[in-house]
Amino acid sequence: MTQEEKELLLKDLCARLPYNVIVDPIDCGKAILIGIKDRKLLLFDTVHKKEYDKSWDIEYVKPYLRPMSSMTEEEYTNLWISCTWLWFDNDLGTVIHGDYKCYDWLNAHHFDYRGLIEKGLALEAPKGMYK
Repeated sequence: MTQEEKELLLKDLCARLPYNVIVDPIDCGKAILIGIKDRKLLLFDTVHKKEYDKSWDIEYVKPYLRPMSSMTEEEYTNLWISCTWLWFDNDLGTVIHGDYKCYDWLNAHHFDYRGLIEKGLALEAPKGMYK
């Protein structure tokens, strides 16, 4: 994993911290991200119901995220209702931009709006993982 990829994943996980994102620490099953300290991840072991004794380097943990293509019609409607959208017209065309509420909503619903799955930095969440 390159330094740039580590930075991207760290930024993404920081934004997801309040939303109980499920992660896959290598060789340890599933865990929940509960904190970040000194650029290392603090995880809750969902099997043994306790915090792991060690912190994890970001390169050994992948979050489970939902691809944007898995968004239902109802979720799409809720996203549009939840956000303030801004349209900008310029010489290159129209740019649509959502406010911070859009990203909060996407993080809360575990959508991969940064393309981490395609980059190999995240795993596709099995259907029903996030209810």
